[in-house]
Amino acid sequence: MTVSITAQNVWKNYRLWGRRSQFATLKSALLKRDLKFEPETSIPALRNVSFAIEKGEAFGVIGRNGSGKSTLLKIMSGILKPTSGRMIVHGRIAALIELGAGFHPEISGRENVFINGMMLGLSKREVAERFDAIVRFAEIGDFIDAPVKTYSSGMYMRLGFAVAVHVDPDVLLVDEVLAVGDEAFTHKCLDRFAELKRQHKTIVLVTHTLDLITRLCDQAVWLDQGRVRAEGDPKRVVDAYLLDVAAKEDAGAAVQRPPAASGGTPEDMTSAAEGRWGSREAEITRVELRHATGAAGQVFQSGEPVDIVLGVEASRELTDFVFGVGVYSADGVCCYGTNTHIEGAEPKRLAGTGEVVFRIAALDLTGGTYRLDVAVHRADGVPYDYHRLLYSFRVTSPMKDVGFFRPKHAWAFSGGVEIHGPVDRSGGNP
Repeated sequence: MTVSITAQNVWKNYRLWGRRSQFATLKSALLKRDLKFEPETSIPALRNVSFAIEKGEAFGVIGRNGSGKSTLLKIMSGILKPTSGRMIVHGRIAALIELGAGFHPEISGRENVFINGMMLGLSKREVAERFDAIVRFAEIGDFIDAPVKTYSSGMYMRLGFAVAVHVDPDVLLVDEVLAVGDEAFTHKCLDRFAELKRQHKTIVLVTHTLDLITRLCDQAVWLDQGRVRAEGDPKRVVDAYLLDVAAKEDAGAAVQRPPAASGGTPEDMTSAAEGRWGSREAEITRVELRHATGAAGQVFQSGEPVDIVLGVEASRELTDFVFGVGVYSADGVCCYGTNTHIEGAEPKRLAGTGEVVFRIAALDLTGGTYRLDVAVHRADGVPYDYHRLLYSFRVTSPMKDVGFFRPKHAWAFSGGVEIHGPVDRSGGNP
């Protein structure tokens, strides 16, 4: 395979400039003959970043805001130079990095198309030959002859993207600007990406829409504070990123978790605020979610098996006890709840330490963030230890269905109805 883009130990530092002395007026500065500006400090935006992208690959870049993603694309496009290291890019580059970049607001869309096309390496004749296709793709209509300062953000993006993909680039760099497009145009962009891939063009995509990374990209990299945290298979990289996000969310939540409530038990558990309460005659000392491999996790694929594991401890021997589990959406809507009493389990003895496992054969939830209630209480509901919404986890899914529950299902068609596609969801992971 031919390498299209190579990053070799790329560093990029931004300098913060300050003046050693402050003056009330320019005159006072001139009289003191001190107009020197010196960098007070520098901030590394990229730190020793290395990777290689094969020709014809779609390469995704993910990470939190401020992680260095846009800086990386600007170095690829030649807008910025690395402080140290090398960025080697082969072929003609078309970059859609900032909304409206390269457009002059006072002139018409038509004139901007010609200027941008020629800046990207086409002759005026070549731009003219592709002009109708660009306007048709951008869906600008009569606005093509209006000054671009009158355009909406969506029109800006559509026209910029249309120019970028019609200059026949070898490398297409796309930042998060697709986020301002409507659903129909986003699908058109994705179709264009697929066509470019068939033509063996290289695509580098920066986005917070993680399912685009797993659906479209062949490889991905996760940047965190300018460093490469993970690189390789997109699903593995996205899962590692989501796990880190969920872990930090849980760490933040742990700091805010209140101690055992000093008051009584809430009248309605399902609408109570997060917290912890109970007599602590029996305690839940540990809560884990585990994959089928036994590894603890916070990010799960829809449909995969999951174990909810509770470590428990009783200060004295108990014969009246019930264990319960509830799953809630991020905004507190109850998705499912059950306990050992509802399901007919008869308690015998709880003493010392032990472990309770709530085994879910298939986590049939739609993609999203969920929270857990776990509890041990008496049969009459009086709590020994109730943990309300203190644990969160994520479910990922390539599907875009709505709601919470995702049952296994299948579609059937007959007569004059013909549909082709993966419409059988009666078993296995989606």
